[in-house]
Amino acid sequence: MKDLKFALRQLRKSPAFAVTALATVAICLGANLAIFAVINSVLLRPLPFPDAEQLVTIFNTYPKAGVENDGSSLTNYYERRGNIPTLSSLSIFRYGSEVVGETGSTQQEEVMRVSPEFFTTLGVPLMGRSFDDTETITPVENHGVAILTNAYWRHSLNSDPNVLGREIRVNGVPRKIVGVLPPDFRFLSSEARLFLPLTSRLQERSPKQRHSGGGATHMIARLKPGATIAEAQSQIDTHNAAVEKDNPEAKMMAEAGFRSVVLPLHADHVRSIRPTLLLMQAGVFFLLLIGSVNLVNLLLIRASGRAKEMAIRQSMGAGRRHVVSQVMTETVLLTLVGGLLGLVVSAWGIRLLEFLGADRLPLGAHIAFDGWLASIGLAGAVVLGVVIAVPIAWFNLSSHLANALQSESHTGTISRAAQRLRHGFIVAQIALAFVLLAGAALLGLSLKKVMAVSPGFRADHVLAGQFTLPFGKYPDESSDRVAVVDRLLDAIGQQPGVAAAGTITNVPLSGDSGKTAVTPKGYVPPAGESLHGHYSYGVSGDYFSALGIPLREGRFLTSADSHRPERVCVVDEDFARRYWPKGGALGQRVFQGNDSDDAKLFTIVGVVGAVKQAELTEPQGQGAVYLPFHYRDAWNVFVATRTSQRPEAFADTLRKLVRATDPDLAIDDLHSMDTRIAESLIARRSPALLAGIFAVVALLLAAIGTYGVLSYAVAQRRREIGIRMALGARRGQIGAQFLSLGLRLLAAGTILGLIGAWLAGRAMRSVLFDVSTLRVAILLGVALVMSIVSLIACLIPARRATRVDPMVALRAE
Repeated sequence: MKDLKFALRQLRKSPAFAVTALATVAICLGANLAIFAVINSVLLRPLPFPDAEQLVTIFNTYPKAGVENDGSSLTNYYERRGNIPTLSSLSIFRYGSEVVGETGSTQQEEVMRVSPEFFTTLGVPLMGRSFDDTETITPVENHGVAILTNAYWRHSLNSDPNVLGREIRVNGVPRKIVGVLPPDFRFLSSEARLFLPLTSRLQERSPKQRHSGGGATHMIARLKPGATIAEAQSQIDTHNAAVEKDNPEAKMMAEAGFRSVVLPLHADHVRSIRPTLLLMQAGVFFLLLIGSVNLVNLLLIRASGRAKEMAIRQSMGAGRRHVVSQVMTETVLLTLVGGLLGLVVSAWGIRLLEFLGADRLPLGAHIAFDGWLASIGLAGAVVLGVVIAVPIAWFNLSSHLANALQSESHTGTISRAAQRLRHGFIVAQIALAFVLLAGAALLGLSLKKVMAVSPGFRADHVLAGQFTLPFGKYPDESSDRVAVVDRLLDAIGQQPGVAAAGTITNVPLSGDSGKTAVTPKGYVPPAGESLHGHYSYGVSGDYFSALGIPLREGRFLTSADSHRPERVCVVDEDFARRYWPKGGALGQRVFQGNDSDDAKLFTIVGVVGAVKQAELTEPQGQGAVYLPFHYRDAWNVFVATRTSQRPEAFADTLRKLVRATDPDLAIDDLHSMDTRIAESLIARRSPALLAGIFAVVALLLAAIGTYGVLSYAVAQRRREIGIRMALGARRGQIGAQFLSLGLRLLAAGTILGLIGAWLAGRAMRSVLFDVSTLRVAILLGVALVMSIVSLIACLIPARRATRVDPMVALRAE
């Protein structure tokens, strides 16, 4: 307690030092906690299911065909269920949205369609029961059941205790509620509030459909206790080899590199964002290092000022243990109070991260500031205090007692080792700040390059939303589907300010990017290559005009093409260039999947510009085929409208038009295409912005550290400067001496920073787009910025040294 009281008195005596030190700890530790909150939520915290480490996902990949993840097919599920010894349970699911509610008051709700074992696989208990196999067979009347989330039960059904057996209307079909999920249930990043059986026809489960995943159906499984992923992978490979033996397409699949991959469910769900988050944690840890170095330098300067005091205390009997205890108490008190302030900073930081879109990352909805995070922060503050105390204690114990007592200066004397230590810390600060600045510049340049990529369409003044055509009212391949879409587009086209409107089964940058096999008739892949997967969509109306997709050759598709017996299609320039590099795509015929019957071939009538479908950074040459809506329809349809007004202002009108077209319909996911582009860049924009903030703070800390050390050097050598000036030394010589010291520190830090920036650039390769890891322009620019800031920090103390009055300096001592 004596040490603690003494430490508090010392901090009160130096308010400027205390504020600077506390602010440094609070900012650096708070920033680390905020980023760690995201890391913990997304990467470290286990999924909220029993024995979550046993959960795996299984998906088909065809890398040589350009399809990295094609999900799993219904056939995969039915063939593997009960036939893989290492798996205790196997399930499949699909994301989607459905129309829920009574006619005239329907809403578009996010739902999941799941197989009967889905909740058993996750280990989630139900109030009620799960689905059974009889409820997964089409037609509709055999599967009129649903399971609700606890939130939907409470908010939409008023926590009705007799909810089981009650009916709700989904897609115009009454469904009996058979189960309610626990209050805290949420599957990965899904916001689904209703769960329906994943239904299919028996022919959709046949061996011919084994490779018809299309990326829409996903498979999860639970390993048996003691089983490993390697064992599951081996058994899946063996199973695939056995079932593919009699498949006439086996050779083609092998050429495409077909394999079913088994990965941990959690790791697979977050793998796209993992490199970026680890990069952010590394960057903010660098900031903590810079802050710690700055704090050590400040404490060393402060200890130098108390050198004679410490020498007197030791001469009066204070032991080494007492000196260490005193130093430890002061530094831990300082970092602990700074850590408490850092908790406030981290809470603000988490809010900032949510504003920047962190909650839209995989599992980002769970990011929160809680007691566990606070305890980690305070424990980290204590550890930081202990670590910082080591060089301060060493300095106090290594000071020469006799020299300190005999010194005429109240500050005592400073050994060369202590000077080198302080100078070394400044060099480290400059190097670390250089690395952070270079990394931020690389991320900023990468973001600039991404934003400069043309999406292939004109995003301005375009509003896009999604609606669902209820299966019971609009069955597959029904002319009613085409008719309702036509009516909706006619109604939209009559609105003032609407330039064009059209529909498509998947709008660009929607997050759904499955590919299918589309092949020109008679095409034989070159030796060593395989058939390629391409995007395939159904369109209607003036879709291409609505999105501003340019026409390269021929004509666009229109709604009339859905009513003609002739099968026609439009391809993009990437598709045309792949198969007809010298031109001549018009008039060629293509087929989907393996159905090459002449009656089902599509004739190419137009070539349009290539569009970035999945993300702006996807490589060229993916290829897309657009079919009339009648031949490539879907339950979920996007409508795109180009208006002369602000897109969001047309949203309410579009909702009313959809409802007026059919009271059972509802539209959601209404966003401008500019917004969709912006949201697709969240994982790149936010890290670049945060890295810039960290770099600015690091630069400021480095400048403060340099200024502090040189200012102290001037104060310490004030008497020497006075004597030299009294003996004839010119002011320019005095200033140049201190400026030279600062420049030497800057040069050493810059050299180390260059090496660190090169290593950091190599580590960042996976998150950079079209940017080399070693860009001379960036390194020169960072060196220039560091030089300017460091020179300013050096010039002020150097100028102060030139203004020392010899008489005043000599009298002061």
